[in-house]
Amino acid sequence: MLDPRLELAFGDGPPDGQLLILGASGQTGLAGFDPARSLLVQGHFPDHRALAAQGWQVLTDPPEGPLFDAALVFLPRAKAEAHALIHAASARLRAGGALWIDGQKTDGVDSLLKDLRGRAAVAEQHSKAHGRIFRIDRPDGDWLPADWAAAPHQAADGFVTLPGVFSADGVDPGSALLAAHLPPRLPSRMVDLGAGWGWLAAQILAREGVETLHLVEADHAALDCARRNLNDARPQFHWADARDFTLPEPVNGVVMNPPFHDGRAADPGLGTAFIATAARLLTGAGRLWMVANRHLPYEAALARHFARVDEIGGDARFKIIEATGARRAGKGGKK
Repeated sequence: MLDPRLELAFGDGPPDGQLLILGASGQTGLAGFDPARSLLVQGHFPDHRALAAQGWQVLTDPPEGPLFDAALVFLPRAKAEAHALIHAASARLRAGGALWIDGQKTDGVDSLLKDLRGRAAVAEQHSKAHGRIFRIDRPDGDWLPADWAAAPHQAADGFVTLPGVFSADGVDPGSALLAAHLPPRLPSRMVDLGAGWGWLAAQILAREGVETLHLVEADHAALDCARRNLNDARPQFHWADARDFTLPEPVNGVVMNPPFHDGRAADPGLGTAFIATAARLLTGAGRLWMVANRHLPYEAALARHFARVDEIGGDARFKIIEATGARRAGKGGKK
């Protein structure tokens, strides 16, 4: 079944020719589009996996070569990321190809429509379910600002990020506080769950004792940034969902700043799942260090999965937790 706004735009059938779709989630209703003529781009691992399981051809980045007849962009929350997706879609459209943009009003679709209307004619638009979908037939030439294209941003000395990655403009304050509470010597085998673009991983690698560090990150773009940012032979990079991530052998240290939003919705269950994964990855004598917003109710989950839990620091906004005695430590079967 098609999502409500897609039904208004494509109820009579999908666009002709080859279709490029950017930003669809695993829950987006795309029934009616032809998988044989559609290419999806999604770099978030759980959504990528879900879309592929539904039978779609899915890439992590738009292909460089093909020119498409139509493109459909689902707007993300971050304005810079939205600009980057629209620029990428336009760059891969033939002149005159239909560029469809769908988004919620809370994500700025109306202001984007106003901006684009000054650059090209809006051929069609529909409003429904607190959002809007509209179509522009791609003009000839470079009709979008050059700075809309995704470009690396120096978020900290020696660290680059890309539009849309978590804390793209600078070091997350929770991660900075967590790093300040890490001991000068860490266990030899470490995991950074939800590693982002690698700043916290660099602080881990700067401690004594670390021989191997597994970076686990669901955002493909953020993980690519981490690869670029860490000039070190010890990291191993895993594009994966931290909630079901496993390793062949247990580790003796986990560090994490878990997310607590699933898309647009707050979901403390994400952090709870990260805690369960940490316990599963650790040896019985292993240690977890984590940071969380002070209001998040992780204490019950920590008590279920660890024998000892201590708050070792924090401030009015964050709490720093150290936990030992993992109750479900064991061996996994896949990376």
